[in-house]
Amino acid sequence: MMRAADALCGVYPDLNRDLLLTGVLVHDCGKLWENSYPKMGFQQSVDLHGEMLGHIPIGIELTNKLWHEIAESDEAQAWADLQPATDQVRLHLLHLIASHHGQLDFGSPIVPRIPEAFALHYIDNLDAKLEMVKDSYANAAEITDGIYERTFPLPAGLIRPLPAFEPPPKPEPENAGEQSTGHPEDETEEEWLE
Repeated sequence: MMRAADALCGVYPDLNRDLLLTGVLVHDCGKLWENSYPKMGFQQSVDLHGEMLGHIPIGIELTNKLWHEIAESDEAQAWADLQPATDQVRLHLLHLIASHHGQLDFGSPIVPRIPEAFALHYIDNLDAKLEMVKDSYANAAEITDGIYERTFPLPAGLIRPLPAFEPPPKPEPENAGEQSTGHPEDETEEEWLE
């Protein structure tokens, strides 16, 4: 998700890169309590905070607490005059955590209201969907040539994807041993374009 967010900032330079990358880093930090796994084994334990609050409110609480602890440190005094103001940055970061599911009916207490929140939501969603697709290709039964059975929660069975395009190897020019004069009329179109 970090690489996707960084690449997206290159395409959409108006996005606040620092805010978006920080949002990617912390948006699911509450899952440390909601989805708690033991060191040995795969059975998820049940945590009272995770069950009663869920990872979004826990993530907001944790990030807010850590932010205030850092803000009270001696080092943070040097940040007092930074713009945008530190408290505004904190509020925007909390909004990213709160809205990253993108919809109220998907568990977000608020919908995205800033560009970075929309970007985070779609990056998170795309990452989750592509992981589901990868897992489905690895585990779903192929019901006929190139068609796989549906794997929940994907909406339909997958179809075998096309392989990446690989251009054919370039043929050796007939006059490979001759020196080019550098004039376009002495070269093939492909050689000239290179």
